[in-house]
Amino acid sequence: MTDTYTVERSTAIKASAESVYARIADFHKWPAWSPWEDLDPDLEQTYSGSDAGTGAIYEWSGNRKAGQGRMEITDATQPSSVEIALDFLKPFKSSSVTTFQLAESGGTTTVVWSLTGPSTLMLKVMGIFKSMDKMIGPDFEKGLASLKAASESPTS
Repeated sequence: MTDTYTVERSTAIKASAESVYARIADFHKWPAWSPWEDLDPDLEQTYSGSDAGTGAIYEWSGNRKAGQGRMEITDATQPSSVEIALDFLKPFKSSSVTTFQLAESGGTTTVVWSLTGPSTLMLKVMGIFKSMDKMIGPDFEKGLASLKAASESPTS
């Protein structure tokens, strides 16, 4: 087992990189597409820092499925990339970096969503039963499908 893990998924969206970027770089817009928003109907959310882009902060606290954590956009280059420091506090502590890379060509934007972090002892033990890719990958696929649907919808 390696000392780090990476999970990565991508999709092609028939929308401008600018419009897709706006949905990613503003945490207030994540409820429309994030695969984790429906894990807890009573999820407590707090937004602080910048409204969007570098310095924007999103914190959440929820049930056992949603857990508790914090995201902060540490780098945002409009309309091509967003880097986020992701810290989970519950159900267990972990820190990782998630990135979104956007590349537009011919009216279609390719979005690559990746998550990289240290393979802690806890993750290595969990990895015996299920890899991070198998645990997180389906969530990324669901989120990217929702991001695609929201971005391609003429009413959003």
